[in-house]
Amino acid sequence: MIDALPVQKNDTVEVTFSDLSHDGFGVGKVNEYTLFVPDVLPGETAEVKVIRVKQTYGFGKKLRILKESPERIDAPCEIYGRCGGCQLQHLNYKGQLDYKRKQVSEALARIGGLEHIPVLPVLGMDEPWYYRNKAQVPVASREGELIAGFYQKRSHHIIDMNHCLIQDSVNDEVIQEVKRIARTYGVHPYDEEKHRGTLRHIVVRIGKISGELMVVLITNGHDLPFRKKFIQELSTKFPQIKSIAQNINTKRTNTIFGKETRILWGRDVIYDQIGTVKFVISPNSFYQVNPDQTHVLYEKVLEYAELNGEETVVDAYCGIGTISLFLAQRAGRVYGVEIVPEAIEDAKVNAELNGLSNVTFEVGKSEDIIPAWIEKGITPDVIVVDPPRKGCDQALLDTIIKMQPERMIYVSCNPATLARDLRILEAGGFKTERVQPVDMFSQTTHVETITLLQRRTL
Repeated sequence: MIDALPVQKNDTVEVTFSDLSHDGFGVGKVNEYTLFVPDVLPGETAEVKVIRVKQTYGFGKKLRILKESPERIDAPCEIYGRCGGCQLQHLNYKGQLDYKRKQVSEALARIGGLEHIPVLPVLGMDEPWYYRNKAQVPVASREGELIAGFYQKRSHHIIDMNHCLIQDSVNDEVIQEVKRIARTYGVHPYDEEKHRGTLRHIVVRIGKISGELMVVLITNGHDLPFRKKFIQELSTKFPQIKSIAQNINTKRTNTIFGKETRILWGRDVIYDQIGTVKFVISPNSFYQVNPDQTHVLYEKVLEYAELNGEETVVDAYCGIGTISLFLAQRAGRVYGVEIVPEAIEDAKVNAELNGLSNVTFEVGKSEDIIPAWIEKGITPDVIVVDPPRKGCDQALLDTIIKMQPERMIYVSCNPATLARDLRILEAGGFKTERVQPVDMFSQTTHVETITLLQRRTL
């Protein structure tokens, strides 16, 4: 117990909420002491049980709503509130988009010192459900029966799932069939604590345009009992399955994929298309999970790049070449760099698949490869970065500032690290022109943002 605080653990208090945190918790105050509470909205008053206290803030659990927000809706998912996959199903869709815009705007002001930069309205979805083209669910045993679903919030306790309202419904059907086959033939689920059992994860991928399916069974060892039954029964029930693979992961780890993947049946890839660009997708390729909004995002990148067919473009963190190939349709030359060798191999295959010969891909760190390109006389007019959540490496930012390309496009999945990096780039001679959020992950707190920067002229 922390003395002299206005609340203590297990107290019941009445709280009015003024905001949502970056992880979707309601933010309220009791005598200037901040409480974070899930499943409440700004403008609501609730009766709250205090469950944890720290010196400057605490956490609570909603007991009942006393005054309800007009933006509150009944979450349609039967396991919402237990499953950790979604955080915003109780907030109507307009409210979700407003929240995400505010999240970006506040990060730019607070972290980046960019209060003057207007954030455009979030580009939302026509239908913000059933959008995910990739499902990956852990497997476990409960009361002797195999279950598979998503982890409960802030735990490794699996909530058994029959269908998910943000997954493509066909992926859900395949997962249920894998569960049925495993139960029927007694395939043992993985026990995380004892490091025993066979089936660890089920991964299903679908091509939005092609309709092709890939199933990956992740196992704790090389042996997959009843392998032929999995192949026969899955391929018979789902003729659109083009690939069935096994990935071996024998480590005590939270990482889903191990290093070895073997193809059990069919092809080693499936195909899909975003706009007019075709892609091959292998079992552990990175490929955006919301293809409709990915198309929206890439078209916006193209718009901001303002290409006329003569420019040289550098795409840092290029992955399997998705943005690079979109840009290559209108650029003179595109150079993509990525630290993951397998991704670069996929990128080269994708370039060949689309008949694009004006693209060069290279493995390595952007901050090492790009200066080497410059020494060879390759000077980019436009540079695009799409880093992981941790943002750009400082050495890459220093390289970009030294290069001073005419335009830069920063695609970010984390408003906080975007704001931090924009502050550095602004100090290095760039001006932030436009900030456009895109709702890639409806019903969750995550938001993707495209930012256009221009080189300042003296």
